[in-house]
Amino acid sequence: SKAEMGHTCRGTINLATANITVEDSCNFIISNGGAQTYHLKASSEVERQRWVTALELAKAKAVKMLEESDDSGDESVSQTDKTELQNTLRILSSKVEDLSTCNDLIAKHGTALQRSLSELEALRLPPESTDKIKQVNERATLFRITSNAMINACRDFMLLAQTHGKKWQKSLQQERDQRIRLEETLEQLAKQHNHLERAFRGATVLPASTSGTGGSGKDLCCPAKGDLSDEDDDNNEFFDAPEIFPMPDVMGHKNVHPLSPLPRRTGSNISGTSSDISLDEQYKHQVEDTKKEKRTRIPYKPNYSLNLWSIMKNCIGKELSKIPMPVNFNEPLSMLQRLTEDLEYHELLDRAARCESSLEQLCYVAAFTVSSYSTTVFRTSKPFNPLLGETFELDRLEENGYRSLCEQVSHHPPAAAHHADSKNGWTLRQEIKITSKFRGKYLSIMPLGTIHCVFHSSGNHYTWKKVTTTVHNIIVGKLWIDQSGEIEIVNHKTGDKCILKFVPYSYFSRDVARKVTGEVMDPSGKVHFALLGTWDEKMDCYKVQMGTGDNGAEARPRAHEAEDSRVLLWKRNPLPKYAENMYYFSELALTLNAPENGTAPTDSRRRPDQRLMENGRWDEANAEKQRLEEKQRLSRKRREAEAARATEDGKAQLLDRGVPPRCPPQALTPLCPPGTPYDPYKPLWFERKKDPVTQELAHVYKGGYWESKEKQDWSLCPDIF
Repeated sequence: SKAEMGHTCRGTINLATANITVEDSCNFIISNGGAQTYHLKASSEVERQRWVTALELAKAKAVKMLEESDDSGDESVSQTDKTELQNTLRILSSKVEDLSTCNDLIAKHGTALQRSLSELEALRLPPESTDKIKQVNERATLFRITSNAMINACRDFMLLAQTHGKKWQKSLQQERDQRIRLEETLEQLAKQHNHLERAFRGATVLPASTSGTGGSGKDLCCPAKGDLSDEDDDNNEFFDAPEIFPMPDVMGHKNVHPLSPLPRRTGSNISGTSSDISLDEQYKHQVEDTKKEKRTRIPYKPNYSLNLWSIMKNCIGKELSKIPMPVNFNEPLSMLQRLTEDLEYHELLDRAARCESSLEQLCYVAAFTVSSYSTTVFRTSKPFNPLLGETFELDRLEENGYRSLCEQVSHHPPAAAHHADSKNGWTLRQEIKITSKFRGKYLSIMPLGTIHCVFHSSGNHYTWKKVTTTVHNIIVGKLWIDQSGEIEIVNHKTGDKCILKFVPYSYFSRDVARKVTGEVMDPSGKVHFALLGTWDEKMDCYKVQMGTGDNGAEARPRAHEAEDSRVLLWKRNPLPKYAENMYYFSELALTLNAPENGTAPTDSRRRPDQRLMENGRWDEANAEKQRLEEKQRLSRKRREAEAARATEDGKAQLLDRGVPPRCPPQALTPLCPPGTPYDPYKPLWFERKKDPVTQELAHVYKGGYWESKEKQDWSLCPDIF
């Protein structure tokens, strides 16, 4: 039935063109003669015959409907489309008439030309001239024949257009109707799913007095992308949180139980702080609360409802970073802060720095690479796209021995540069460009760019790239995330290499979900360590025991690794209590947006729309987000206009001195896509250089940030908020 299409259908085939063949007593095949072939098995011969008979009847009905639709004329074509078709045919007819007039003129002048040539032939001329005249006469005749053929072809084209025009128009209309039906079906499925989720939550969420363990289950968490609204496409109404929905106040009232009932609120005043207090005052107040100790919770996510399909149906196949999205799809962190979360398991690099063997060190680097994905397993919301020039610092020099800086260095394409230094003997740097495509059922996120890790004492320099992240069930069903692809980690000093394989989830596979395997090998390709684990839980390392062949020569690694050689490289930290109500943030993620004194005015913590969204004031956050994006657009246009003016002035000066101008700036900016205006923006803390190891152009930290912070001199920072 249609109701089952969303969760049990594995494909479709057109019965009108399908071939149904019986294979044996219980098996039969349905094929369309092309790529689609379905092998089906019934429980008995009688059951098989019932299915074949039903399918044959359905095929006959489908064929009959197809024939009727072919012969039904233009009943389904709208009056507007009919008028448009008639106008097109009228224009084609007039053009053919023009061609006919030209043909008549060609024939008239061609006849006159031939008459003149015949008169010339009658004259007494030298033999050479007579031959030339005959050649010209023949060519004139051929010209007339060709022009007649052209006119006839044009008439045939017009007749063909008239004959098939109605059929083409009808096919187009059928495609439109099918698209509308598909949209309506998907929206209906989404609404049904929403009703089921609400009914389930209503059945499981108990009053605060009886829910001693409530709030820890996954079902109490609202979907990360927002519920699908029951409203129409044009009415994206936000719904307030239910009375018993937990939202603790992290601003001051810390003794309130997280599941105690809250008074009903209306409008946009849903944060833990009164809307009468200004954002600056809130920021100062939060700084005072958080500067002594790291915060362990944030306001719970409001239970807002949003019509997801009304927004996403126009995004299929597009680059998601160029589509304006409401904050309802976001989590209260920016992409720069998400990038900094790669350092959650920084102790793996600390241990790697103490390794004497480069192969053992590579095992820890590989575990660090995998650990950066552990925070994504439940994090289905998207981070805020950073504004151009936005920064984020994380100074953990006293507690953990490292400090980190990120800066948004490009807006189109969006690119962020990251640099982290540790006094424990390592440096991590990367420039990541995030590209994403919405494919209808799923969203693919492809990070582009190379990550570098350098260990100071040994000089070992490792590089790798990230794998593709896929968010499934965008429209219907529970959102879930998968990682897939291969990572090659290379030690450019020794030539050691590690290949990590992220196994994509498969419904039919017996493997453990989210599996990661890896091999650590020396420059000759000999495997020394095998890695095994999952990207959301842990990674183990096994020392590969090498056997010997019959001739005493070294043989291939044994299929099994000795259990006694197993070493636990990394294990995921447990999530904080009630994390399902706080966007599934880890302990580190909960602290990233906590206000801090002395940060740059461009720091993500100071971004107003992100702060409003964290405090639960989503309506105000959406308005603020639009203001910031418009401000960024105006700044870009101003820079482009200034660059264009400077270019024109430079050309004029060169021409005055008689010097030809060189190529325009557009040719010198590989960051700009073809056809886009030249944006002369230069990052403040990073500069673009050619990497000597990978030979790639990348933004590298040029220094100066921490010195400016120490002096509290932020005069060079742009006004972006």
